[in-house]
Amino acid sequence: MTTVTRFAPSPTGRLHVGNIRTALHNWMLARKTGGKFILRIDDTDAERSREEYVDAIRADLAWLGMLPDDEARQSERLAKYEEAFASLQSAGRVYPCYETQQELELKRKIRLGRGLPPIYDRGALELSEEDRAAKEAQGIVPHWRFMLDHDEQIAWNDGVRGPQKFDAAQLSDPVVRRADGSWLYMLPSAVDDLDMGITHVLRGEDHVSNTAVQIQMFTALIAARDETQQIPSFAHEALLVGAEGKLSKRLGSLGCDAFRERGIEPEAIIALLARLGTSLPIEPIAEIEALLETFELSTFGRAPAKLDDAELDRINTALVHQMEFSQVADRLPQGMDEAGWHAIRPNLAHVNEAGQWWALVTGPVDQPEFTQDDRAYLAEAASTLVWSDDPWRSLTGALKDTTGRKGKPLFLPLRQALTGMDHGPDMAELLPLIGEEEAHARLTKAATS
Repeated sequence: MTTVTRFAPSPTGRLHVGNIRTALHNWMLARKTGGKFILRIDDTDAERSREEYVDAIRADLAWLGMLPDDEARQSERLAKYEEAFASLQSAGRVYPCYETQQELELKRKIRLGRGLPPIYDRGALELSEEDRAAKEAQGIVPHWRFMLDHDEQIAWNDGVRGPQKFDAAQLSDPVVRRADGSWLYMLPSAVDDLDMGITHVLRGEDHVSNTAVQIQMFTALIAARDETQQIPSFAHEALLVGAEGKLSKRLGSLGCDAFRERGIEPEAIIALLARLGTSLPIEPIAEIEALLETFELSTFGRAPAKLDDAELDRINTALVHQMEFSQVADRLPQGMDEAGWHAIRPNLAHVNEAGQWWALVTGPVDQPEFTQDDRAYLAEAASTLVWSDDPWRSLTGALKDTTGRKGKPLFLPLRQALTGMDHGPDMAELLPLIGEEEAHARLTKAATS
């Protein structure tokens, strides 16, 4: 059986790091077996959905390298939901309810006070046809609930959590349609999963009780269609938390736009999120094939997945140090060639810092004030500088012999004069990029200023 997964965001905002992780794991689950990954835009909430967010979702997935094999939009499938709703209505599995939010809240409090589960009491089922007609004559428009089979024990073997069991009698009949006719999440999602042949639903553990309800929905829809279709397999991964507990609002809202602004590479995000919450080590792995080889739901743990911003920076830095010139050439300062990239790469945490280091080559540089001894030393360096295949080692070797300096007194004044810094790229690689004329000018200036 071909694996078919889906990522179903609502276009009411930008993707955040939790959404990205869910999308990634569904994409990997499909790619692992040569299956199909579907992007489903859940845009039934016409009031809050925005087309710019649809475009942003597509762009973010493309930037991360997670191109879907197909795309669907719920707003284009409304007739399918009407058809499914009618079939469930004919089967007696949906029913109209007339309570206000205040009345429902009062009922919930009464049940809690009596030590009962705070679920809907099915009061609407006690209304007669005349009662319903009277309410509608008063202008009260019903919302609709799906009727669970309270005699059933709902069970499934979860891909992450193992065997799961729910007593349907302890669950509330979910509202599937609002009084204004608009749809809530549950029913359209189940209809889409069946119609699109979704084989695996992988999502956060906050959806576990939703899954229990939807399993009955799937069964009822299949029965109403008189089909023998299989319902999807389910897996619920642990939610993200911060390094010290609850995920902060800042971390939780991080999305691709924020990552790009910080100079985080998409490969770093993938490397971190692919294994976050699993028993596998988080490593700076740029090749998606290597991550796919080890991707298994059996490695996912039940403990909360700790998102550490510092770990993302660590992974990003390591991946930048692995990147070849061809991968970054179009993002580097004008004039920087492969030798320049190779020289400054070990000093970068983000590719967008390249310009700061390239300025050491293009100049001008701000030199520190030197002692009289160092100025004399730099004057000798200026007169000693002879260009060769390895000018740095030729210069420092000659100065070591003539001045007796070694270690820091030998190297540091030269670095400071040539770059204006106490640290930085390997001078053996940097000096040839600066060039003979400019190097001589910088040494002379340092010696005389």
